[in-house]
Amino acid sequence: MNAPLEPLVADWPRALVPEPTGRLVVPPALRAVTLAGMAQHLKEPLLAVVPGERTAEELFDDTRLFSRNVWQLPAWGTLPFEHVSPNQATMAHRCEALYRLTNGGPGTIVVASVRAATQRLTPCDFAPILIRSGDEHGFDRLVAELTLHGYHRTDRVEARGEYAVRGGIVDVFPAQGDDPYRIEFWGDEVDEIRSFRIGSQRSVDSVDQIEVFPARELRPDPVVRKRASQLVKEHPWAAETWDRIASGLTFQGIESWLPWFAAEHSFFDAPGNRYTVILDPIQTQARSEELRREEADLAATLAPTWGTGAPEADQHPHLFLAVPGAEHVAAPPAPTGPADPALELRSIDAVPGDPESIAAALQHWQGRSVEIVVAMDGTGAAERIARLLGQAGHSLPVREALDRKRSAVLGDGIHLGFVSPQLGFGVVGEREIAGRRRAHRRTRRVVSEDLGDAYRDLSPGDFVVHHHHGIGRFEGLVHREMAGVERDYLLIRYHGEDRLYVPTDQLAAVVRYTGGETPRLSRMGGADWAKTRTKVRKAVAVVAEEVVNLHRRRAAATGHAFSPDTPWQTEFESAFPYEETRDQAMAIGDVKTDMEADAPMDRLIFGDVGFGKTEVALRAAFKAVQSGKQAALLVPTTLLAQQHFTTLEERFNPYPVKVASLSRFLTAGQQREVVRGLGDGSVDIVVGTHRLLSEDVEFQDLGLLIIDEEQRFGVAAKDKLKRLRASIDVLTLTATPIPRTLEMALTGIREVSHIRTAPEDRHPILTYVGPFDEQAISAAIRRELLREGQVFYVHNRVQSIDHAVARLRELVPDARYAVAHGQMSEGTLEQVMFDFWNGDYDVLVATTIIESGLDLPQVNTLLVERADRLGLAQLYQLRGRVGRSNQRAYAYLFHPKEQTLSEPAYRRLEAIGEYSDLGSGFELAMRDLEIRGAGSILGETQAGHISAVGFDLYVELVSDAVTELKGEPAEERPPEIRIDLPVDAHLPDDYVSSANERLEAYRRLAAATTEQQVADVAVEWRDRFGELPPEALALIDVASLRIEALRVGLTEIVKVRNEVRLGPIALRPSQEVRLDRLAPQAVVRGPTVFLPAPRRDLVESLIEFIRKMWPPEQESPAP
Repeated sequence: MNAPLEPLVADWPRALVPEPTGRLVVPPALRAVTLAGMAQHLKEPLLAVVPGERTAEELFDDTRLFSRNVWQLPAWGTLPFEHVSPNQATMAHRCEALYRLTNGGPGTIVVASVRAATQRLTPCDFAPILIRSGDEHGFDRLVAELTLHGYHRTDRVEARGEYAVRGGIVDVFPAQGDDPYRIEFWGDEVDEIRSFRIGSQRSVDSVDQIEVFPARELRPDPVVRKRASQLVKEHPWAAETWDRIASGLTFQGIESWLPWFAAEHSFFDAPGNRYTVILDPIQTQARSEELRREEADLAATLAPTWGTGAPEADQHPHLFLAVPGAEHVAAPPAPTGPADPALELRSIDAVPGDPESIAAALQHWQGRSVEIVVAMDGTGAAERIARLLGQAGHSLPVREALDRKRSAVLGDGIHLGFVSPQLGFGVVGEREIAGRRRAHRRTRRVVSEDLGDAYRDLSPGDFVVHHHHGIGRFEGLVHREMAGVERDYLLIRYHGEDRLYVPTDQLAAVVRYTGGETPRLSRMGGADWAKTRTKVRKAVAVVAEEVVNLHRRRAAATGHAFSPDTPWQTEFESAFPYEETRDQAMAIGDVKTDMEADAPMDRLIFGDVGFGKTEVALRAAFKAVQSGKQAALLVPTTLLAQQHFTTLEERFNPYPVKVASLSRFLTAGQQREVVRGLGDGSVDIVVGTHRLLSEDVEFQDLGLLIIDEEQRFGVAAKDKLKRLRASIDVLTLTATPIPRTLEMALTGIREVSHIRTAPEDRHPILTYVGPFDEQAISAAIRRELLREGQVFYVHNRVQSIDHAVARLRELVPDARYAVAHGQMSEGTLEQVMFDFWNGDYDVLVATTIIESGLDLPQVNTLLVERADRLGLAQLYQLRGRVGRSNQRAYAYLFHPKEQTLSEPAYRRLEAIGEYSDLGSGFELAMRDLEIRGAGSILGETQAGHISAVGFDLYVELVSDAVTELKGEPAEERPPEIRIDLPVDAHLPDDYVSSANERLEAYRRLAAATTEQQVADVAVEWRDRFGELPPEALALIDVASLRIEALRVGLTEIVKVRNEVRLGPIALRPSQEVRLDRLAPQAVVRGPTVFLPAPRRDLVESLIEFIRKMWPPEQESPAP
């Protein structure tokens, strides 16, 4: 772990390291550097405790600038007594921090909040499994250790805390780590350790060793199981739970029982020696007492539900223990008297945002021998500040890290800057230099990836569409022996008793059905599927004609070709504090390509909430302004307009770009001034609501229109947008496209980019759907208060919203409540939102006004009172308001207890509960398409046609019709090739044990259309499953034969008795001579050639024959 400012604390004064029971006044801005400096002189690890969670996170971030050996002890994100397991990464990081504290050497620092530090210690082993390449570890031993450490065995590793076993390979994703690893054994020796990618499952880099920390803090090891057996006798009221633990079972929420198994020891009592510093001891003590009081209140509330024989509320073992009075250094933020030893803190004494003032201040401090490091957020910001300071007469070099104590500019930001003449240096950040600092989430490399359609595993019972046979029901992957040859087949059931066995090399002909209602199964061999396809093909001609006309109008329209990227564009983009995800980078590239073309852009960006759509729009807007054009950002709500305006102001502040807002938050006079600025060109970028579409708004030279959540605008607004689209570039952002928008994108009416990759450390939102439950509401709000977060409570009736607040006050009196709805005055609404963002309130009771785009990372619980009245896209947008940080988020969607739900409402709630994974917005949109149909997209009702053939085939038919109308050659789809040879070509169960994994592997191979792609699949199998057995090698050879057949146009390679039949062919005289030379006994009958069957290496011989008979890139046998 790199610490760029480590040289600053290399000569930390020994006098500033108090005795273990001493006292030192440490202002908050000096905490990080003081901890790092103290650690330089200590022989044991240092434990630093602060009152709050957010304070601990920021202190951890800042301390890592000065020291390499820093760990954070996180707190659980769950309530005491709550039967929900904490996040596995949180538990693993707790075990790691405990291990570093008890086993770490000099220089080790562990930062903890009082909530994290006073929680009972795990009663289980917290040491990691250490795996080194070349060591004798024992294959079975490792598998047993992973199970004991709380890891979940699965077929395919996709998340932290999972492991998979295949032959002599173990895949594991350490719960505390950033990457999954593949461990390959040679017997019991670890042969190689490689990191791999989640999406492709392909290996990346070799490493020498890895540490795997426990994924759970309470695990049924022998000690815990013995204690559980005792508890069955001592506390029979929970005998069912004790029995499960005594039996060695792990279950959801097992950690809520930890106090019954752990001794009264907190982090303060961990084994070994340590040097403890309590920062702000008075607040720390107060927070500890508050936690214990909250736990006691919860116990009193829940005690009546624990059953007969349960202990009284005050007899239940506590999760949170008191801060002990053991020896520690007290480090208050301010002196209590003149005798208090204190560190000196000064400010930079400059006007933020004024380069001349800042340069003068830096020169002043350097003149007093105080070196100042400017720590900015990102390399782009660092280079910009260095350039501005140079222009102001004070040049500083930009460095990645310091090699000694010196002034410089760094691209690693600091939360709290300082200047300390006593220490001889200072570090200042964006808050001191620019007057602001964005609420940055931690910048880490992204590890999650798009899993792609190839991994949408089919389950038995799913409906599928076969190109030639129609709609059937998938019944599983079956293994059959025919004529002494073993093969795997997809079994599909059709109408009546019809069954179709699809060879695994023909999987490309089968797609999952998406279309709405439960479809009617087709008849095999009948004419109904052909009739259905013909009927739909005629119907889609209407859609195709409109698509073609639209493309023609676009081609005829003359747009503005924006100039290529400038150095300013590069600098603007480098100020983005995160690494772009692969999908995000592709979307940015697509948008720039469109903007630099002559034709007007009309591009749609799909992407889940928080996946980076706004950054794509910001870069497009900057590009437009660079070319002398104006840009407009149209949003559906005033709240979202205000938030986007703040974001735009921050990002464009360093540049000569005028950003304005146009919404009802402005007075009439202010609105007139903005409209005037748009007309005379003095306003470069405007963000606004429907007000932007008013008749009085005229742009001097609008070049780019960005629309956020287009589906929220009505028909009249869309008509105005259509007129605008004729001549300017349009970029639309959405997380949940309505069915009409989705179909327009997938049929080619709109260009589309899809951002599927989740940001690092983002977790799926735990979604609960059920009848209204006051106890669940109370627990949810209390949980958020306990972890210092905030809550959205959606009550969508303004008339009764005050009654909802009153009811909540009765449930949780300690919380601070605010109300927000669209009928409030502009000033009041703006102030409420600002105060809530600032943390002055705990719960915001609001209408669906909060639905769109608000980015408040500290809000991690959503409660929706009448979810049955909301649409699927609305529900998804609302849920997207939480879960925007690394905290576990919760969404509770309630419906009335006594009321029967309508069928659409039931299906909507079922869908939102089912699709809770990251990046599921697109799947939800597809489900919405199923529930509602696509509607009338272009004047003709299409929903019935989609349900008749399935969405995938419908889109394909539209594409074919468009191509035909354009007069372009149709895209040829690979023909179905029948290869029937007596060869055992399959993936044995003992090589790939999971049916889903086998199906995925077959699908990957069936999709290959080149020899390189086949070779790539073979490399992937070898990497994931080990050396290929003979049956798998034969499968690869058959795939290579299929590629050769595809190349030369053969559709049939069948062995009958002692002959192999190949066809169709049409030989020229020169080819007849060649055939006679290669296979003298071959017989040609019409379009078919009969070859004597080779006695050995049948498949390889046939590949060789085809390559010699029809050499690549020369001749073809097809008639």
